[in-house]
Amino acid sequence: MNVILVGPPGAGKGTQAKALEARTGLKHIASGDLFRRAMREETELGLLARSYVDRGELVPDEVVIGMILERIFQPDCAAGVIFDGFPRTKEQARALEESLQEHGQSIDAVIYLTAPRHILLRRIAGRVTCRGCQASYNIYYSPPIEEGVCDRCGDEVYERSDDNWATAKHRLDVYLKQTLPMIEHYREVQLLHEINGDDYIEHVTEKLAGEIAAQNT
Repeated sequence: MNVILVGPPGAGKGTQAKALEARTGLKHIASGDLFRRAMREETELGLLARSYVDRGELVPDEVVIGMILERIFQPDCAAGVIFDGFPRTKEQARALEESLQEHGQSIDAVIYLTAPRHILLRRIAGRVTCRGCQASYNIYYSPPIEEGVCDRCGDEVYERSDDNWATAKHRLDVYLKQTLPMIEHYREVQLLHEINGDDYIEHVTEKLAGEIAAQNT
């Protein structure tokens, strides 16, 4: 079973995808992590991707999809995968669908995780990260016990340069412009299922797991 988890920055996709991996047995495939690992390990596709990055160019969809296909046909993905971070556009969605069809697979469900804009902005702009162990916090929802100090290792907690109000607003605007056509595409082909992400993490996980189970019957 192949599931795409889509939603704006701050919707909780990464958190939920990890929880769903443990609940469902589907492998969480975060395209950004996959992309960076392929370049770091200098695989054939990773080197090809780096050649574009080094020239300041966008990596073509077919190269990214090639990395994804290479990953999802590994043994630990036999039960299926949860795509996180790809596809982002209608064109990428169609290219992925065509590539999967060539290998006898398809997308079984697309789950759209939503939340009000003001909640998303606070989730993004409130993020702080430990310099040492990389633990994540949010100054509005889950701050460290001592301001500026990591609960786990005691190192400094800082705000990343891209986690601020101006950047958060820009990221949401870009997301809406870039990704909504893809969401409408999946709505038209009746694969889209919307889940409200403005709830306790555990409650959202239950809803998502239930939706996946319903599509797998």
